[in-house]
Amino acid sequence: MNRILTAFLAFIFISAGIYAQNSLPDGYYLKKLANGLDVLAVIDKSVPIATIEINVKNGAYTESAEYSGLSHFYEHMFFKANKDIPSQEAYIKRTRELGIVWNGTTSVNRVNYFFTLPAKNLEEGLKFMNSAIRYPLFLEQEMTNEHPVVNGEFQRGESNPEFNLYYEFQEKMWGKDKSRKIPIGDHDIILSATPEKMRTIQQKYYWPNNSILIISGDITPEEAFGKAEQIFGDWQPSGFDPFEKYPVPEFKPLADDIYFITTSENTQAPVIYIGWHGPDTRKDIEATYVADVFSSVINLESSKFKKELIDAGLATEASLYYGTDIYTGPIQLRIVPNPQKLKECLEALNSHIDMWDSDTYFTEEQLNTAKNQLVIQEEYQREQTSSLSHTLGYFWAIDKLDYGFKYTDNIKKVTRSDIKKYISKYIKGKNRVSGLLLSPGMQQTMGIKKFEDLIN
Repeated sequence: MNRILTAFLAFIFISAGIYAQNSLPDGYYLKKLANGLDVLAVIDKSVPIATIEINVKNGAYTESAEYSGLSHFYEHMFFKANKDIPSQEAYIKRTRELGIVWNGTTSVNRVNYFFTLPAKNLEEGLKFMNSAIRYPLFLEQEMTNEHPVVNGEFQRGESNPEFNLYYEFQEKMWGKDKSRKIPIGDHDIILSATPEKMRTIQQKYYWPNNSILIISGDITPEEAFGKAEQIFGDWQPSGFDPFEKYPVPEFKPLADDIYFITTSENTQAPVIYIGWHGPDTRKDIEATYVADVFSSVINLESSKFKKELIDAGLATEASLYYGTDIYTGPIQLRIVPNPQKLKECLEALNSHIDMWDSDTYFTEEQLNTAKNQLVIQEEYQREQTSSLSHTLGYFWAIDKLDYGFKYTDNIKKVTRSDIKKYISKYIKGKNRVSGLLLSPGMQQTMGIKKFEDLIN
């Protein structure tokens, strides 16, 4: 999930603020400014473009219930008026003048903002980014205008047939802290967004010592660090660790197995979610690599799991997902069962889960194929520096840059024994959440009143 580059400087940069070059891949240069801002320069001379990206340790995991979805709303306001740009219209006009392609994303673990532009406009692009990240105005009228835009994204989510299942599944998995796992947030909270709430988020998390600036493309380290120091160097640090001052609570472990059924008029087929609390980067970082490998094994078209569920006609879709998080990563199965064989599908599913740690469940060839797929996917993703910046920023947010730089090496190290330990620690015999989505008509026709009717 990190990226390689096609060119790098032939000299070693020696400076008190620059990390030893032998700790980074060729073409990568890292410096921490005096105010705590990490600056990563990534050299790729293949085309005359550059990407400027800032990642902030913010996102759903920092949101208590009364702020659910407001990190995402803040992301929208980033692209509005600031002290140097009087309006959204002026903002868009300036992006056109500089040839900027721009966007931002909000996830559980981070918020990122990025511009891709001609390399000749790097300095002006950095100034533009500086104004937006440090000096947003949160104009009341612009916020009022943005309410229906962000709420529209929420409503588009609601129109997805699986939305009800997804949302209730998060509630069951994470309890009172569900807001910390749902970046899209809460409909009513989104509509409650005010300039005061935006300022609160800014004053908690939008500091140089809680951010990384990634400058990639047709640049040099001297240029990147020099301009970053000149433009961002007077950004004052917080003077505190945001996560010591505003600690994120641990998620309460599942106390028992939880089963539920939810309905949606829009669904055309049943859908099953089954989830467990998995490892995270703070407490069991090695297991996060193992989780990726095991999910890849299960999702192989040749896997026993696929053959005996999909090829056997018990399901049309079956996959395992693990999300690498700072706080309790989710392990989740998603199954679209054959409606005529729903109970049989669940029986087979539970049988497979019981077999996951057996020595014969997958072959060494399948294990190696799964690892190779992850490595190839990683190498492929390294080809474009604009998307590379997003991935590097995510690694920095969930742990540190080394998580990504060493990702493929750690994937290659995963053994069958590691997988068995992972299954034993997080899945087999552990409490889980099981949810079933049906349409009201399906539920009535099938005569299913509760999930437990299908497993007893």
